[in-house]
Amino acid sequence: MRPVLETEHLRVVFKGSSGQKKIVAVDDLSLRVNQGEVVGFIGPNGAGKTTTIKVLMGFIFPTSGKAKVLGYEAGSKMAKSRTGYLPEVALYYPFMTAEEILRLYGRLQGIGKKELSELIPRLISRAGLSGFEQLRLKNFSRGMLQRVGLAQAIMGDPDLLVLDEVTSGLDPVGRRDLRNILKDFRSRGKTVFFSSHELSEVAKLCDRVILIDEGRVIQEKSMQEILEMEGKQGSLEDYFVEVVGHKVT
Repeated sequence: MRPVLETEHLRVVFKGSSGQKKIVAVDDLSLRVNQGEVVGFIGPNGAGKTTTIKVLMGFIFPTSGKAKVLGYEAGSKMAKSRTGYLPEVALYYPFMTAEEILRLYGRLQGIGKKELSELIPRLISRAGLSGFEQLRLKNFSRGMLQRVGLAQAIMGDPDLLVLDEVTSGLDPVGRRDLRNILKDFRSRGKTVFFSSHELSEVAKLCDRVILIDEGRVIQEKSMQEILEMEGKQGSLEDYFVEVVGHKVT
């Protein structure tokens, strides 16, 4: 199958402050995500998940190694144009409404006014924001802002969704809406790569998990393999604790 995300011996080192040693955030990390997969990217706090995602999105450059997105160099214009992204903490202009911020992002993507007038109501409905279109974002809860971010990420119907801590702040209804959106993407042959500490949600959403710790991939398994682990309860949390040695905190 054609790889949509690929890193090869990726290494990211941050310089410490004066007198402090360097911090190795990602260390010789190689992974591959194929077209049509929904892959959970999991690991303990500080494992290097967000740093890896920032490299894939072109926000930071690797110290060494390679990263490709949709066959293009990570961060390139072609890669970005076909990728939807939701960061761990999405920040928006607080004085704007949900409708206005989606219109702004749509215009930045080159979507015409007529198309946006039809698209935005559908996005607001899919994200569970109906009735809040005209409310200023400064009055939104964290979960509602996450819904705005999700609507913005899927706006251009991208080939790839990259989501960092996607379930953060979402209530049970919001998580159900998220599952429906991601299932729709998978049914149309699109690819989803996401991180989350909500392992029960990861288990419901993904086909496969990539587990990292200390900046390295330490194991990969399909959810089917994890659920069939002999002599275990067959949960993703059991698998995580067994391999990493401690629970997500």
